[in-house]
Amino acid sequence: MLVQEVGASLAVTLFPRVGPAGMTMLRLVFSAVILLVVARPSLRGHSRRAWLAVVRFAFALVCMNSLFYFALQRLPLGVAVTIEVLGPLVLSIVAARRASAWLWAVLALAGVAALGGGGWNRLDPLGVVFILGAAAAWAWYILSSARVGREFPQLDGLAFAMALGAVLSLPLGIWQAGPALLQPVLLAQALGVAVLSSTIPYTFELIALRRVPAAVFAIFMAISPATASLAGFVLLHQSLTWLEIAGMVLVIAASIGAVRSEARAGRPVVEAEPLA
Repeated sequence: MLVQEVGASLAVTLFPRVGPAGMTMLRLVFSAVILLVVARPSLRGHSRRAWLAVVRFAFALVCMNSLFYFALQRLPLGVAVTIEVLGPLVLSIVAARRASAWLWAVLALAGVAALGGGGWNRLDPLGVVFILGAAAAWAWYILSSARVGREFPQLDGLAFAMALGAVLSLPLGIWQAGPALLQPVLLAQALGVAVLSSTIPYTFELIALRRVPAAVFAIFMAISPATASLAGFVLLHQSLTWLEIAGMVLVIAASIGAVRSEARAGRPVVEAEPLA
């Protein structure tokens, strides 16, 4: 998580030169190249349903990453990640179909209200709209990822979806980044974002999931707002008020509570890949 948030912080520093859309394009392109080289997926032997799952997954990837970067242009990293976590949290609560799960939803809602200082007047309204869209796209990503995982072996489906997502992001990304794409130093920095935000976290996730239960893994993922705030404070000099920190703690507590509740009920815990 720390590596991933360092990648997000580096992406923010590149926004003035390539814009959020350009950064999304560069991250998806480099991530797709890395995955295609590593996975070496085969185009043969896949059904029409499998390819439709890849298309849906690709759109989810583009929407999730684009909206997240557009939000980071207007919101502190820690606040953005805290609100984005609501996507998987709401998905988990809805899937639980238990009245007690809604207690965690109320706790999360209180945390989000606190993030806005009680009136949301400190947060950029358009940035909030973007990050709420990213939260919904993250939930869509999780569902799409599960479908692709059932249709394709290993990383093949993810590699195909990432490649298609990179193609879909090209028009807007090239238009926003423009001549900056010809700068070798900038391209090297964008490659660093792709490695930090996608390649390394995904590899570490696979290693971790072989050694810890899924519920424990999901609880660690729930503290991502805290790691994002730390990265934003150290690398981007973004500070938070005490009320915003309290809101973040409430959202983390709600996420952990929902995960533990699902684990006790014996249901599989929904996991979010660091590619998000």
